[in-house]
Amino acid sequence: MVDAADIHEHADVIGADGVHVGTVDRVEGHRIKLKKLEVESNARKGHHHFIDLGLVADIEGDQVRLSANADVAVTLEEEEDGDGV
Repeated sequence: MVDAADIHEHADVIGADGVHVGTVDRVEGHRIKLKKLEVESNARKGHHHFIDLGLVADIEGDQVRLSANADVAVTLEEEEDGDGV
């Protein structure tokens, strides 16, 4: 298990396949909160998404490496609802 204190703001979150998943906004409880996306064409624009810390395989400098490929990690993300949860 990784230490959540080692996960820093602005770190890149990378899938096991080397594909960029997102950028760390902060750690909230047992989840990594990703920064909101600013790209107009992206369906996730303007929303925070979360990744469970259980998916973190390793932390290498400014990169958080996941145990799942990026396409799988994205399907496991939890979107913040209107209540801020």
